[in-house]
Amino acid sequence: MKKFFKFEERQTSYKRETLAGITTFLSMAYILVVNPIILSQAGMDKGALFTATALSAIVGSLLIGLLANYPIGIAPSMGLNSFFTFSVCIGMGIEWQIALTGVFVAGIIFMILSLLKIREKIINVIPQDLKYAIASGIGFFIAFVGLKNAGIVVSNPDTFVSIGDLTSPGTGLAVVGFIITLMMLVRGINGGIFYGMVITTIIGMIAGFIDVPSSIIGSVPSLEPTFGVVFSHLGDIFTPQVLTVIFTFLFVAFFDTAGALIAVASQAGIMKNNEIPNAGRALLADSTSGVAGAIFGTSTTASFVESTAGIAVGGRTGFTAVVISICFTIALFFSPILSVITTEVTAPALIIVGALMAMEISKINWGRLEIVIPSFVTIIMMPLTSSVATGIALGFILYPFAMIAQKRFKEVHPIMYVLCVLFILYFIFV
Repeated sequence: MKKFFKFEERQTSYKRETLAGITTFLSMAYILVVNPIILSQAGMDKGALFTATALSAIVGSLLIGLLANYPIGIAPSMGLNSFFTFSVCIGMGIEWQIALTGVFVAGIIFMILSLLKIREKIINVIPQDLKYAIASGIGFFIAFVGLKNAGIVVSNPDTFVSIGDLTSPGTGLAVVGFIITLMMLVRGINGGIFYGMVITTIIGMIAGFIDVPSSIIGSVPSLEPTFGVVFSHLGDIFTPQVLTVIFTFLFVAFFDTAGALIAVASQAGIMKNNEIPNAGRALLADSTSGVAGAIFGTSTTASFVESTAGIAVGGRTGFTAVVISICFTIALFFSPILSVITTEVTAPALIIVGALMAMEISKINWGRLEIVIPSFVTIIMMPLTSSVATGIALGFILYPFAMIAQKRFKEVHPIMYVLCVLFILYFIFV
């Protein structure tokens, strides 16, 4: 097994990979609670959604671990589940069964694009500087999410955001957890992020900020209300409205996953010669899990940027993803324990991982304006728009124009020009 996952080549061990897998799972576990809450507002059964969420994460994480040897967790995307519920079902008035069928069709198209290696080709032609910008931008984005989840940063009608009440119980717990985790990492303690979450949880329960679960084992909710619904609604997708929705799922999921892959490969040191090894297999695993998720009954899946929390602990191979899959399997039967994994517990990990990812910003060529401006816009727009895909899109639009102005247009791959035009059309018409 060590040979299969290339432990020696990537300088890792079972202990490190297992710890990384558990850390990533704990960073992702909120999706088991949040995804059913969001999608149930579209009229879906909350119990079935819990099971569908877990099963899609099990399948996706296992596939990307075994097929691509990547330390990535896959689960329903937070951005796309909100789009599914509030924009498609509630905003457009599309029934959740038809919207879910749209997710299924988008997943099939993704699989075809992955098998034809079109997605892999697009990712590999992205300029190196933009890849660094994407990785560091995601770092700023997830740090902002962590700060928001902790209550350290809150909304403000006058300034959009401002500092929160640091004396409130939840925020105070997150701040204490952040300081504990920071000190362990600075001291060079392996697994500092994981231990930080465990210690924060224990402190929260002792202080009464986190409820101690009344039971450990819970029953697995039935999948019957959502399973296989997509097959009976395939004939309902051929309307301009639904086709537009399918295109949006394709666009956002494509570049969310591309961003996560680039960030993970860069942080783990897997990227070689500006290319991501086994990117095609990783993308195939991602798209296959999307199809499986739609059949189970949940919105589009994506590679989770929270996977970088496990990488910060030392995860380097697909064994980490296998551990993530096992953790989600266990979670199916131990759902009451998930109540102790609150956003205040995971927030310190996200903030620190964001800082670690932001280190990639130093590798960007800051001496050239044609590089600086597209890279800066890519980075800054991710947290400001709460969308990895939007940041990537804006950077891809500006980069070709900047290179043309500098008379370096021959250095830009033709695919980048095509993407530039497609992104402009997307912003105009979608």
